[in-house]
Amino acid sequence: MILGIDIAKSKFDVALFQDKQHLTSGQFSNDTAGFRKLSQWLKNKGHGPVWACMEATGRYGNALAAYLYQQGTPVSMVNPARIKKYAESQLRRNKTDKLDAQVIADFCRTQEPRLWTPPTPEKQQLQEMVRRLSTLIQERTRERNRLSSGPQSAVVKASLAESLTFLAAQITKLEAQIQTHIQQCPELKRCQKLLISIKGIGAKTAAIILGELPDVAKFANSGQVVAYASLNPRQHESGSSVHKRSRLTKTGNQRLKTAMYFPALSAIRHNPIVKALALRLEKRGKTKMTIIGAAMRKLLQLAYGVLKSGQPFDPNYVTKMQAAA
Repeated sequence: MILGIDIAKSKFDVALFQDKQHLTSGQFSNDTAGFRKLSQWLKNKGHGPVWACMEATGRYGNALAAYLYQQGTPVSMVNPARIKKYAESQLRRNKTDKLDAQVIADFCRTQEPRLWTPPTPEKQQLQEMVRRLSTLIQERTRERNRLSSGPQSAVVKASLAESLTFLAAQITKLEAQIQTHIQQCPELKRCQKLLISIKGIGAKTAAIILGELPDVAKFANSGQVVAYASLNPRQHESGSSVHKRSRLTKTGNQRLKTAMYFPALSAIRHNPIVKALALRLEKRGKTKMTIIGAAMRKLLQLAYGVLKSGQPFDPNYVTKMQAAA
């Protein structure tokens, strides 16, 4: 049986399917009591093993997913964009939480998304920390923009300056806490050492990669990692007349994608593999943003390579392999 779950902050709706048949629906509070009631509800149905599927909507669904996983229930966490497009392909015109749960269950039945496994406690804590850091940095940027807009009030200027001082202190403190956390966890420390062996990736970027990227064993190849980070180019061509410029997709992990931008700029200057790629694309007349996008993609592929192999970055790896052959 398949259980589609539509998550909200305080409650969640479920739809239970067997094959193509919608058996029943239900609604529960999004807390421990609601999780237990769901388990009893499923037990009372008595139809056999269940495969649960929900949208990856941030922390609202994490506790329920972890609870189901601990109960031995297979769980899939799906990008909401996939569910949205699937619903549109079904020409569904109505949208309610109950109907959304049914769509998610039907998506799971037909698409068979990969199963989810919870991150380790150390990795979960790192993810929360790097996301909090991202929020603080974004807020600092907004406050800087407000100050640079030229407010006339001395009170407002003072308030903005005070806010920026506070945010700077919080960012510095959290960055230090992140590095301490990594150094205290042997596996994270090992992986960070591998990542910073790549020219262009520093300790801060490595922390974001480790916090946002799931276990590399879950990816069959670097292409899947690129797609996960929303760094694969989206082509739009049709017939002989429609040839729109390729753009990066927006259906993956945007935090990881954003984190690769400035490291890619550095890698174009200092990383021999990325630099060579950028020069080739430049000679072919590619635009600056196309080159940067390709550099971001290559840098993440290199990151996947060192994490997968457990070996530090070697810019002469390909040359050595060709010589050995």
